[in-house]
Amino acid sequence: MNLQDRAKEYLEYCTYRKELDAKTVKAYRIDLKQYFSFVCCDEPEKETIERYITNLHKKYKQKTVKRKIASVKAFYSYLEEEEMLDQNPFRKIKVKFKETIVLPRIIPREEIEQLLNYMYTYLIDLSGSGYKYGLRDAAVVELFFATGARVYEISNIRNESINLNSGLIRIMGKGGKERYIQISNDAVLEILRKYYVENEKEIKKSGYFFVNKRGNRYTEQSIRLMLRKYTKKAGIETKITPHMFRHSFATYLIEEGVDVSCVQQILGHSSIKTTQIYIHIAAKKQADILRELHPRNNMKIVNVA
Repeated sequence: MNLQDRAKEYLEYCTYRKELDAKTVKAYRIDLKQYFSFVCCDEPEKETIERYITNLHKKYKQKTVKRKIASVKAFYSYLEEEEMLDQNPFRKIKVKFKETIVLPRIIPREEIEQLLNYMYTYLIDLSGSGYKYGLRDAAVVELFFATGARVYEISNIRNESINLNSGLIRIMGKGGKERYIQISNDAVLEILRKYYVENEKEIKKSGYFFVNKRGNRYTEQSIRLMLRKYTKKAGIETKITPHMFRHSFATYLIEEGVDVSCVQQILGHSSIKTTQIYIHIAAKKQADILRELHPRNNMKIVNVA
């Protein structure tokens, strides 16, 4: 059995049967190619696999190592399920990770407010095409914070996927999974409607809700550059990225008491473990509240220590 040939079948299985997104399949392809290049055979010994894992630890961070090992293990599991393999060599490999929790970076509330205020003030002096695209940029940023959607999800919103009357938006997430998010803030809906009125012709022609100056889809890279431009003009020193809005959205909802499982559904996380990282960030807010508002602060207690 030639494992590399089987890998091609496996990647097709991931693409068409499991309907994984292109980026995930590309990562699997790279991980498997790297593994095959190292082991140089179809039936590697336990020691060879152990050396491969050690080599990964030398080159990459824990999170990347974990993903690369998971890619290979998933491939071997597929071979077992399809009865193409008698014995999974990874079954004798014990892999443990002591991962450091890296808290996602969020945007301070006052900086989100500062950015949006600048963008709306900037709109006042615009006219013609400048006004059209100024509306678009403000609408994109508002939608980031209103939905917590990923940048490619915003970029790929179809015209028919957004109802400007009800405020219901259909988002296509990882692996083609769809979810619906309700926009209930009147100001956000208003900027979306104004943008649509000014760009209706181009939107209908392209099929995408957010369009660029050529009437094509407003790409992820263009959105990142746009955000960088406005952040700088607004005098904000923080390097704000689209994904930071997603982190901020989740963190602030949890701080306001929204249940983590609800946030999980809104974000489109398949596992609640992914969402629970935001509880750690919200804990910082809890510490501030307890420090400033705890009733012990106002009690008159004699200190005899």
